[in-house]
Amino acid sequence: MNAGGEATADEEVLELVLYRAIPRREVRTLAQRLLFTFGDFNGVISARPARLAEVQGVGTSVIRELKIVEAAAHKLARCKVMRREVLSNWEALLDYCQTRMAHLEVEQFRVLYLDRKNVLIADEAQGAGTVDHVPVYPREIVKRALELNASALILVHNHPSGDATPSPEDIAMTKTIQAAGETLGLVLHDHLVIGKAQHVSLRAEGHI
Repeated sequence: MNAGGEATADEEVLELVLYRAIPRREVRTLAQRLLFTFGDFNGVISARPARLAEVQGVGTSVIRELKIVEAAAHKLARCKVMRREVLSNWEALLDYCQTRMAHLEVEQFRVLYLDRKNVLIADEAQGAGTVDHVPVYPREIVKRALELNASALILVHNHPSGDATPSPEDIAMTKTIQAAGETLGLVLHDHLVIGKAQHVSLRAEGHI
Protein backbone atom coordinates (compact mmCIF):
# COMPACT_ATOMS: atom_id res chain seq x y z
CA MET A 1 0.00 0.00 0.00
CA ASN A 2 1.35 3.45 -0.85
CA ALA A 3 1.67 6.31 1.61
CA GLY A 4 -1.53 7.88 0.37
CA GLY A 5 -3.38 4.61 0.84
CA GLU A 6 -2.05 4.26 4.37
CA ALA A 7 -3.17 7.79 5.22
CA THR A 8 -6.64 7.08 3.85
CA ALA A 9 -6.88 3.85 5.86
CA ASP A 10 -5.78 5.69 9.01
CA GLU A 11 -8.44 8.33 8.47
CA GLU A 12 -11.20 5.78 7.86
CA VAL A 13 -10.38 3.75 10.97
CA LEU A 14 -10.07 6.90 13.07
CA GLU A 15 -13.47 8.10 11.85
CA LEU A 16 -15.03 4.84 13.07
CA VAL A 17 -13.45 5.29 16.50
CA LEU A 18 -14.56 8.92 16.70
CA TYR A 19 -18.11 8.07 15.67
CA ARG A 20 -18.33 5.69 18.62
CA ALA A 21 -17.30 8.52 20.92
CA ILE A 22 -19.45 11.27 19.40
CA PRO A 23 -22.26 9.63 17.39
CA ARG A 24 -24.49 11.58 15.04
CA ARG A 25 -21.79 14.16 14.42
CA GLU A 26 -19.54 14.80 11.43
CA VAL A 27 -16.17 13.35 12.40
CA ARG A 28 -14.07 13.50 9.22
CA THR A 29 -12.77 16.99 9.94
CA LEU A 30 -11.76 16.00 13.46
CA ALA A 31 -10.05 12.84 12.18
CA GLN A 32 -8.06 14.90 9.70
CA ARG A 33 -7.17 17.43 12.39
CA LEU A 34 -5.90 14.69 14.71
CA LEU A 35 -3.84 13.03 11.98
CA PHE A 36 -2.35 16.38 10.99
CA THR A 37 -1.37 16.99 14.62
CA PHE A 38 -0.03 13.55 15.53
CA GLY A 39 1.09 12.10 12.20
CA ASP A 40 -0.67 8.75 11.95
CA PHE A 41 -3.22 6.53 13.69
CA ASN A 42 -0.69 5.15 16.16
CA GLY A 43 0.43 8.68 16.96
CA VAL A 44 -3.15 9.72 17.67
CA ILE A 45 -4.03 6.88 20.04
CA SER A 46 -0.62 7.11 21.77
CA ALA A 47 -0.81 10.84 22.44
CA ARG A 48 -1.07 11.95 26.04
CA PRO A 49 -4.61 12.98 27.10
CA ALA A 50 -3.43 16.52 27.80
CA ARG A 51 -2.10 16.83 24.24
CA LEU A 52 -5.28 15.38 22.78
CA ALA A 53 -7.39 17.83 24.77
CA GLU A 54 -5.59 20.70 23.05
CA VAL A 55 -7.09 19.68 19.70
CA GLN A 56 -10.30 21.48 18.81
CA GLY A 57 -13.27 19.12 19.03
CA VAL A 58 -11.64 16.61 21.38
CA GLY A 59 -13.46 16.07 24.67
CA THR A 60 -13.52 13.49 27.42
CA SER A 61 -15.47 10.91 25.43
CA VAL A 62 -13.04 11.07 22.49
CA ILE A 63 -10.01 10.75 24.75
CA ARG A 64 -11.57 7.80 26.58
CA GLU A 65 -12.33 5.99 23.32
CA LEU A 66 -8.84 6.59 21.93
CA LYS A 67 -7.21 5.29 25.12
CA ILE A 68 -9.38 2.15 24.99
CA VAL A 69 -8.18 1.52 21.44
CA GLU A 70 -4.58 2.14 22.50
CA ALA A 71 -4.85 -0.36 25.35
CA ALA A 72 -6.38 -2.95 23.02
CA ALA A 73 -3.61 -2.42 20.45
CA HIS A 74 -0.92 -2.89 23.10
CA LYS A 75 -2.63 -5.99 24.44
CA LEU A 76 -2.94 -7.56 20.99
CA ALA A 77 0.69 -6.85 20.09
CA ARG A 78 1.87 -8.16 23.47
CA CYS A 79 -0.12 -11.38 23.13
CA LYS A 80 1.73 -12.15 19.90
CA VAL A 81 5.13 -12.19 21.64
CA MET A 82 4.71 -13.02 25.34
CA ARG A 83 5.45 -16.64 26.23
CA ARG A 84 6.63 -17.25 22.69
CA GLU A 85 10.01 -17.96 21.14
CA VAL A 86 10.93 -14.52 19.83
CA LEU A 87 14.02 -15.05 17.69
CA SER A 88 11.95 -16.91 15.09
CA ASN A 89 9.10 -14.43 15.53
CA TRP A 90 11.18 -11.29 15.06
CA GLU A 91 8.71 -9.29 12.97
CA ALA A 92 6.02 -9.66 15.64
CA LEU A 93 8.52 -8.48 18.24
CA LEU A 94 9.39 -5.42 16.16
CA ASP A 95 5.69 -4.67 15.65
CA TYR A 96 5.17 -4.88 19.41
CA CYS A 97 8.06 -2.52 20.14
CA GLN A 98 6.91 -0.03 17.50
CA THR A 99 3.33 -0.10 18.78
CA ARG A 100 4.44 0.29 22.38
CA MET A 101 7.20 2.86 22.04
CA ALA A 102 7.39 4.65 18.70
CA HIS A 103 5.22 7.60 19.72
CA LEU A 104 6.26 8.11 23.33
CA GLU A 105 7.22 11.70 24.05
CA VAL A 106 10.04 10.80 26.45
CA GLU A 107 12.70 8.11 26.28
CA GLN A 108 11.77 4.77 27.80
CA PHE A 109 14.11 1.85 28.35
CA ARG A 110 12.69 -1.68 28.38
CA VAL A 111 14.32 -5.04 28.93
CA LEU A 112 12.92 -8.23 27.43
CA TYR A 113 13.93 -11.27 29.47
CA LEU A 114 14.16 -14.67 27.72
CA ASP A 115 14.53 -18.20 29.04
CA ARG A 116 16.92 -20.88 27.75
CA LYS A 117 14.64 -21.56 24.79
CA ASN A 118 14.48 -17.83 23.95
CA VAL A 119 10.86 -17.65 25.05
CA LEU A 120 9.91 -14.16 26.25
CA ILE A 121 9.11 -14.48 29.95
CA ALA A 122 9.02 -10.81 30.97
CA ASP A 123 8.93 -7.36 29.42
CA GLU A 124 9.73 -4.64 31.93
CA ALA A 125 10.26 -0.90 31.71
CA GLN A 126 13.46 -0.09 33.57
CA GLY A 127 12.93 3.65 33.48
CA ALA A 128 11.62 6.70 31.66
CA GLY A 129 13.52 9.91 31.23
CA THR A 130 13.47 13.09 29.21
CA VAL A 131 13.12 13.71 25.49
CA ASP A 132 16.74 12.66 24.92
CA HIS A 133 17.94 10.73 27.96
CA VAL A 134 16.87 7.88 30.21
CA PRO A 135 18.90 6.54 33.16
CA VAL A 136 19.91 2.89 32.88
CA TYR A 137 21.39 0.74 35.65
CA PRO A 138 23.17 -2.39 34.33
CA ARG A 139 23.48 -3.92 37.79
CA GLU A 140 19.71 -3.76 38.31
CA ILE A 141 19.08 -5.32 34.89
CA VAL A 142 21.38 -8.26 35.65
CA LYS A 143 19.93 -8.65 39.15
CA ARG A 144 16.41 -8.79 37.74
CA ALA A 145 17.48 -11.38 35.16
CA LEU A 146 18.73 -13.62 37.96
CA GLU A 147 15.46 -13.17 39.85
CA LEU A 148 13.52 -14.28 36.76
CA ASN A 149 15.95 -17.11 36.00
CA ALA A 150 16.42 -15.57 32.56
CA SER A 151 19.17 -16.72 30.21
CA ALA A 152 19.11 -13.93 27.64
CA LEU A 153 18.14 -10.30 27.15
CA ILE A 154 16.92 -7.96 24.46
CA LEU A 155 17.22 -4.25 25.21
CA VAL A 156 14.81 -1.76 23.68
CA HIS A 157 14.57 2.01 23.94
CA ASN A 158 12.97 4.74 21.88
CA HIS A 159 14.16 8.04 20.46
CA PRO A 160 11.30 10.58 20.71
CA SER A 161 13.00 12.68 18.02
CA GLY A 162 11.99 9.97 15.57
CA ASP A 163 15.56 9.29 14.44
CA ALA A 164 16.54 5.76 15.46
CA THR A 165 20.27 6.28 14.94
CA PRO A 166 22.05 5.02 18.08
CA SER A 167 24.11 7.58 19.95
CA PRO A 168 27.66 6.92 21.25
CA GLU A 169 26.08 6.73 24.72
CA ASP A 170 23.64 4.05 23.50
CA ILE A 171 26.52 1.97 22.16
CA ALA A 172 28.64 2.37 25.30
CA MET A 173 25.72 1.47 27.57
CA THR A 174 25.00 -1.62 25.47
CA LYS A 175 28.57 -2.84 25.82
CA THR A 176 28.45 -2.25 29.59
CA ILE A 177 25.29 -4.33 29.97
CA GLN A 178 26.67 -7.03 27.68
CA ALA A 179 29.85 -7.29 29.75
CA ALA A 180 27.89 -7.36 33.02
CA GLY A 181 25.66 -10.12 31.71
CA GLU A 182 28.48 -12.25 30.31
CA THR A 183 30.05 -12.62 33.75
CA LEU A 184 26.90 -14.47 34.82
CA GLY A 185 26.22 -16.34 31.61
CA LEU A 186 23.55 -13.99 30.27
CA VAL A 187 23.38 -13.56 26.50
CA LEU A 188 22.53 -10.17 25.02
CA HIS A 189 20.76 -10.90 21.75
CA ASP A 190 20.20 -7.32 20.62
CA HIS A 191 19.54 -3.72 21.50
CA LEU A 192 16.76 -2.14 19.43
CA VAL A 193 16.43 1.61 19.06
CA ILE A 194 12.89 2.56 18.08
CA GLY A 195 12.13 5.67 16.04
CA LYS A 196 8.86 7.02 14.70
CA ALA A 197 8.81 4.91 11.56
CA GLN A 198 11.92 2.75 11.76
CA HIS A 199 14.22 0.89 14.09
CA VAL A 200 17.93 0.16 14.34
CA SER A 201 19.42 -3.10 15.59
CA LEU A 202 22.77 -2.62 17.31
CA ARG A 203 23.62 -6.25 16.53
CA ALA A 204 22.99 -5.65 12.83
CA GLU A 205 25.16 -2.52 13.10
CA GLY A 206 28.00 -4.61 14.51
CA HIS A 207 28.00 -3.22 18.03
CA ILE A 208 27.15 -6.56 19.70
